Amino acid sequence: MVLSTAIWLAAPAAIAATGQPARGPASTSVNGWHNLTGVWERDPSPFEEGGAGGAEDIPPPRPGPNLKEPYASAWKSQRAKRQAALDAGKPLADSSTLCLPEGTPTIMQAIYPIQILQTPGQVTVLAELYMQTRRIYMNAPFPKQGDLEPTFYGFSSAHWEKNTLVVTTRGLKEDMQFFEIPHSDKIKVTERYRITGPDKMRIDFSIEDPGFLQSPYRWTWRYKRNHKYRIPEYVCDHSLEKINPDGTVSFEPK
Repeated sequence: MVLSTAIWLAAPAAIAATGQPARGPASTSVNGWHNLTGVWERDPSPFEEGGAGGAEDIPPPRPGPNLKEPYASAWKSQRAKRQAALDAGKPLADSSTLCLPEGTPTIMQAIYPIQILQTPGQVTVLAELYMQTRRIYMNAPFPKQGDLEPTFYGFSSAHWEKNTLVVTTRGLKEDMQFFEIPHSDKIKVTERYRITGPDKMRIDFSIEDPGFLQSPYRWTWRYKRNHKYRIPEYVCDHSLEKINPDGTVSFEPK
């Protein structure tokens, strides 16, 4: 899934609270390195990191996926088509403009802030964008392949390896794509969460799919915790955009 220009131009401005919202416990372990609870923003901003602005889509994390053929050529062609439409002022509709969930791992891109809540047996990710909810279960066995119904966020199981939370996700819908990268029902996403300093966190990502990828697609995103931000309601209602019959998007009040 790609952040569409429609989202960036039409979305309401984020509202930062200047008060002091209620905080969770300062630590969930003796030294605090296991405490992921809080509101997190990308550090730096994904737009600053990718060099994208209001008229561009954010690019995939570098160096990009090492896809097998013919998938590599088809993916590059689709990305070029999308950029050409954007340059022409007629961006193509995508999952975001259709108000569909971002899915895993796109929700962690944090175009708008995300909130992580730790409760016994579960880590919950709440995204401002579309008010999405992702549930990560601690030390949970995976259902059998035939019993694992494909979903946008998949089934996520996590465990601690010293100060690193390792999250494995399987069972992702094949039509739910990260930056339009094709995948099979065998895809596995691995995330490694680690607190790196006061209110700082990094997540190392890896996508594996032997049917489509020649090698795992790996990248890192960093975050900073914002103690003052209250996540507001954000409903996707197409209030300022119109999806045209040719698949392009125009921006106009309805």
